[in-house]
Amino acid sequence: MGIGIDIEEIKRFSKLVKDEDFIDRIFSKEEKEYCSSKKNSIQHFAVRFAGKEAVFKALGNSKIKITDIYFKNSILGKPEVYIKNKKRKDIEVSFSHSKTTVVAVAIYNV
Repeated sequence: MGIGIDIEEIKRFSKLVKDEDFIDRIFSKEEKEYCSSKKNSIQHFAVRFAGKEAVFKALGNSKIKITDIYFKNSILGKPEVYIKNKKRKDIEVSFSHSKTTVVAVAIYNV
């Protein structure tokens, strides 16, 4: 089993979200559309970035790049992990946030 966690400050992402190159490098088209459609898009970008970091840490695999990881929400709104366009049922993630920070946890069930 692998476990990963990441915490990010939302304030830091207010600057990063303005950098379209950063957004295009890190997030999938679907993630960009989802986050941009939200009232507080910065918070959504930040928590997905934290999620990517948490998954990367849980996998402990240097062959996976952070840009290979992305999330789609299930019908019930639960984030599901995709790596290189393949849904990963062996990885669970949970996102949470406050007004100032976001956190993501990932568990890899080997």
